[in-house]
Amino acid sequence: MAEEKEELEEMEGEGMSFWDHLEVLRWALFRIAAVMLVAFALWFWAMPHIFESFVMGATSSDFFVYRWLTELSHGLIHFNDSFKVDIINIEVTGPFMIHIKTSFYMAGIVTFPYIIYELWRFIKPALYAEEIKHVRPAFLGGTVMFFVGCAVGYMLVFPFTFRFLTEYNLSPSITNQINLSNYIGNFSMLIIVMGLVFEMPLLAWLLSCFGLITKKFLRDYKKHAIVVLLVTAAIITPSGDPFTLMTVFVPLYLLYEMSIWVVRK
Repeated sequence: MAEEKEELEEMEGEGMSFWDHLEVLRWALFRIAAVMLVAFALWFWAMPHIFESFVMGATSSDFFVYRWLTELSHGLIHFNDSFKVDIINIEVTGPFMIHIKTSFYMAGIVTFPYIIYELWRFIKPALYAEEIKHVRPAFLGGTVMFFVGCAVGYMLVFPFTFRFLTEYNLSPSITNQINLSNYIGNFSMLIIVMGLVFEMPLLAWLLSCFGLITKKFLRDYKKHAIVVLLVTAAIITPSGDPFTLMTVFVPLYLLYEMSIWVVRK
């Protein structure tokens, strides 16, 4: 019954006017906003309980990633046990605004699959059956890759970038004290960006299914792609130092190579 209802809705959608499509989009955006609001409220309630261990974890040597890497490498990778970065606040409204921003960012991350699902429902009536067959597995794979990218950003890219930059000291007389707003901005930006860039192989595969790109196209324009990836890494990098730039660029390049591997001939 559900499939018949869905097919009926699709048939009705073929005769919809421009304003009818806008109405459908309006309700899709309304549902997205409602889900985002619920997720935001839950994260806003939970944030004080997990902020120190989850968001601020990379500022201390007690961060579980540092301990895991030390254990997995059998001591080959060793982190300074006394590592501790002071995060300061210089604004009266700082803690409250950071509470709101961090909750909003986390709500956006966890609701990303639902947002994509609503957009998929909106464009689905305009696709052919063969195109729908390719998009369905891409939806599942894209969701998985997004969260894998967020995990890589949280557990590898951000901690290593943050630790390198804070431990780099030009003079012993300099004490690093990081602004809370700056820390949260870098933290959220790198995690979200890594989640999005991990969609690259699936996007390439999907475009190849539609016949828009091929392996030969990606290989022939690899040099041009490297320049574009460097520019992209420079835009999304929270700071202008070469180390952070390469930390973002290397995963982008590896994902491009993976895209070449997964696209259809």
